This record gives sequence, C-alpha cells and structure tokens, in this order.
Amino acid sequence: MSNAVAELIIIPAPGMGHIMSTAEVAKLLVNRDQRLAITVLVMRPHAANSGSAINEYIESLAENIMDRISFIQLPRYVSPSIPGPKASFFDEFGKCHCKYVRNVVADLISQPGSRLIIGFVIDMFCTGMIDVANEFNVPTYLFFTSNAAFLGFAFYVQTLCNDLKEDVVEISNSDTEISVPTSKKLRGIKAIMVNTFMELETHAIESLASDVSIPPVYPVRPVLNLGGSGARKPFDNDIIMWLDSQPPSSIVFLCFGSMRSFDEAQLKAIARGLEQSGYRFVWSLRQPPSDQTSGVMTDYEDPSEVLPERFMERTRGIGKVIGWAPQVALLAHDAIGGFMSHCGWNSLLESLWFSVPSAAWPMYAEQQMNAYEMEVESGIRRVMEDNAVRTKVKEMSAKSRFTVVEGGSSYASVGRLIQDILRDNS
Repeated sequence: MSNAVAELIIIPAPGMGHIMSTAEVAKLLVNRDQRLAITVLVMRPHAANSGSAINEYIESLAENIMDRISFIQLPRYVSPSIPGPKASFFDEFGKCHCKYVRNVVADLISQPGSRLIIGFVIDMFCTGMIDVANEFNVPTYLFFTSNAAFLGFAFYVQTLCNDLKEDVVEISNSDTEISVPTSKKLRGIKAIMVNTFMELETHAIESLASDVSIPPVYPVRPVLNLGGSGARKPFDNDIIMWLDSQPPSSIVFLCFGSMRSFDEAQLKAIARGLEQSGYRFVWSLRQPPSDQTSGVMTDYEDPSEVLPERFMERTRGIGKVIGWAPQVALLAHDAIGGFMSHCGWNSLLESLWFSVPSAAWPMYAEQQMNAYEMEVESGIRRVMEDNAVRTKVKEMSAKSRFTVVEGGSSYASVGRLIQDILRDNS
C-alpha cells in the first residue's frame, strides 16, 4: 500500500517530448521520496491525428509505472487555429485548459481520503496554470525543459523589456520574432527545475542563483527517456541489425528532430555533403506535414525522389536512409560515432549521455546551397576524426552519468528540492 501523504499536480505541454520528459520527472521525484504521489494532467494535442502516439505512450506507462503516479487526460479543446509563433500557441492553448484543470483538481480534493495537494508543477509553456494553482492556495513549481542558459536569457530579455523599457523585439536584419510574454510571471513562483546539471552549465546556474529576483533554481539532471516512447516500429530491428554488422564508432547518424523539415534543395545539399565525406551513415529523413495545421511530419514513400539522382544506389553499401528513427536506441549503439542534429536540448543531452560527438546543422536560410555542402562535409569529418572533440564528449558523458547517482550534484539538488516542497506541508 502506498505511504504517500502529499500529492503534486504536474501539467506538461501538449507534445510527446514534453509529456515524456514530465513522466521522467514524475518517476524521479516519487523514487526519491515515498511520501510523494503525482497526478499528471495531459492536454490532448490540438491536432486529433497526433494524439494516438500519446495515448499509446500513456497506456505503456500504465503497465509499468508505480502506483504513486497517475495520468488523467483532459477533455479535448477544439477551437479555431491560434495564431502566432509556436511558443505563444502553447501558452494560449494551455490557458484554454485552465477550466478543465480547475474541475479535475476540485474533484480530486473532494474525494474521500484524498491526499493533500501541495503544489503544481507546470511546463515552461503552461504558465497560465499559475493562476489556477493560486486559486487552490498552493505554490507553483516550473519544470524548464530547455537549458539554464536559455532560462537566464529569457529573464534577461524580460528585464530589458519591462524594467529598462528597451525594445528588443525588433532586431536588425532578422525575421525571427522574440516573444517573452511569461518570464515576468515566473519570478513569482516557488522554484524552477531545469533539465540540466551543474557540471554542464556551471556559469549559467550560478548566475541564476545570484539573482535574488529569480526563484531558486534546481538543476535536476539530464531528464532523458532512455526507454523510448513505447511504440516501437517493426523497421527498428532491421536498422539495429545493420548497425550490429558495422565497425565501432564508424557511423554518422543524421536526425533533425520532429519539428523541422527541409526543402528539396536543402536535402540535396545535405546528401552531397554526406556522400563527399565518405563516411557510413544512417539518415532519418522526414517530410513536411501535408496538413500545416497539424504540424505532424511523416515518412517519405520514396526518399529517392527528393535526393540527388542515384544517391541511394551509390551509397547502398555504406548508408541507410530511413524515416522515423528510434533516436535513443541508435545513439546508444556502439557503431554510432557522430551525430548531425538540429541540436534540440534533449538531443544534445542524449548524445552527451552516450558519448557521441555532435555537429549542429546551421539553419540559416540566406546561405547558398554550396555552403551547406561544405558545412555538412566538414562537420561530419570533425566529429568523426577529431580525437580532442571525442575526449571532451567522453569526459562530459561521465559527468552526466555521475551527477544522477548518490554523491552527484543533481542527486543532491533533487534532495534539496523535495525537502523544500515538503517543508511547508509537514
């Protein structure tokens, strides 16, 4: 029987990556203290066709996860498209779910023998839920899924905008909009958990800690879902078997996330640079969503149609072009020696964990295609050949693994966080 006496409500943003990270944080907290229980409130994605993978993932968790973590799916909110950049979309979409969260929490409290709800843990894109937590007179904790440096940048830009009255939104020669509508609100929450560790971002974490206007920051660890999404596809085993037949550290893995795809000219440039490097490869190639409102990328039926003529034939013996990739499983494989990535934060943490050097794709639309080719070729050669880079990555990998065990900095940080959470409710 559970000994939990206190409960946290966790609310992730409506995306698979955010929900997976949230599940890992929930497991981290309840594993450290048997007095804690957690209920995760899941917002259904705006696009109905992107919800099936989330449902499968939650079902797989229900079969294996401990009895002190439960999931409740909120009613689907259907509305006209919410305009603006993705960050603003998530923020507005989250605010539309406040009424559902309010009803669920009120129902939980009314249940006979219910645990004491001691706080909300919200995603970085769900700051509208701060007001709901205030209605129930419980503190709010933020789980910041990105890095400490970006958190510091967000607070800095907010200070320039609100306190110093400087216009930082309009930047010369840039078509990128900076939106920091919620950073000021974050200054009033109880604490911030960050998906990082001290040894990786020492300066950023210490800078945040020195600012008395920013809530306490806890670098909880690299929050990684090392088991994957739970929805393993049949093609995965074919790729793993092929990797098993390759020499150690001989393969460069190209994977650019689930939010960004390339046009045909860019794909051809990547392919030419890849071929010119001469290295073995696995390339996860996705196509843009056919329905722009869903944002869901799909696999190409015939990748050769968007690649240079006969590219597939010329590289048949040394490379594989696939669709969706089991990224963690590939990075963990001994044959992978380099990673070309969009450098999303989770992807970077995963590559560090598995000691795989990364090359960042320079996504600048004004560059010429021949520059892309040279960047791809030189980037691949450096991560595959530079022993100094490999040594540094291995050193940081060792630190990332030590930080999560007893005696490590993140282990200690999580302990202090739980003490602070429970202190006011003991």
